[in-house]
Amino acid sequence: MKQNVLNTDLSGKVAVVTGGGGVLCGYFAKVLARAGAKVALLDRNEQAATRCAMEIIAEGGMAKAYVCNVLDRDICNAVAEQVKADLGGCDLLINGAGGNNPKATTDKEYLEEGDLDSDVKTFFDLDDKGVGGVFDLNFLGTLIPTQAFARQMVGKKGCSIVNLSSMNAFTPLTKIPAYSGAKASVSNFTQWLAVHFSKVGIRVNAIAPGFFSTKQNAKLLWNEDGSPTARTGKILAATPMGRFGESEELEGSLLFLVDERASGFITGVVLPVDGGFSAYSGV
Repeated sequence: MKQNVLNTDLSGKVAVVTGGGGVLCGYFAKVLARAGAKVALLDRNEQAATRCAMEIIAEGGMAKAYVCNVLDRDICNAVAEQVKADLGGCDLLINGAGGNNPKATTDKEYLEEGDLDSDVKTFFDLDDKGVGGVFDLNFLGTLIPTQAFARQMVGKKGCSIVNLSSMNAFTPLTKIPAYSGAKASVSNFTQWLAVHFSKVGIRVNAIAPGFFSTKQNAKLLWNEDGSPTARTGKILAATPMGRFGESEELEGSLLFLVDERASGFITGVVLPVDGGFSAYSGV
């Protein structure tokens, strides 16, 4: 099996990854398995989670897929008990489920006179259910699984939670107010949980990826003919390293944060992995 980049040893640990059927979180699951963890992949898409679990098993790791809606408390609790029965009590929780909704996205970056009388979707046209759904998926989709799985961590040594935040949490991006606000809530909640769990042996941190080209944001970044959109040009101009990140470049950050030996005194941190985006003023 492929060796992880930090030679992190997670043997004997049980890792739970929500959104495990997705590209990024599926990769996280593989990274944890390569470090020796037994991995539970949770996703609403059973086929996607199962495919990733089978790929881990083919590499020589141990993994199992579970159908789970992170917004359903009863389902999360039931899955938590099933994971415990199948693999053991949870030691590491990666809250990766999240996303945006077109109903919570404006068509333009700036409101201009005349937009209110046009077919342009402005701030005033944002759908309240779409906005609420984005907040629910990102915030409650982190809170509810944490309630279900962190109960198994209380009093155990070496337990860690890693939430998935975003660069939107530092500075809101144009056109996606709900997603930016929701990720800001995840960062704030990460800090709150870190304090709340500090006496029971659970560290809580977050990773805030910069710009990675994924299926989720493809329409914002690439035209149908494969050429970059104007938004892509702005992103790369504001990223000192001048490119999008690669999934593999999140591996070290994840392993560092879950490894008690490497980061045992680190909790409540939101770690940017952004090619310098958050450091650049634009001048």
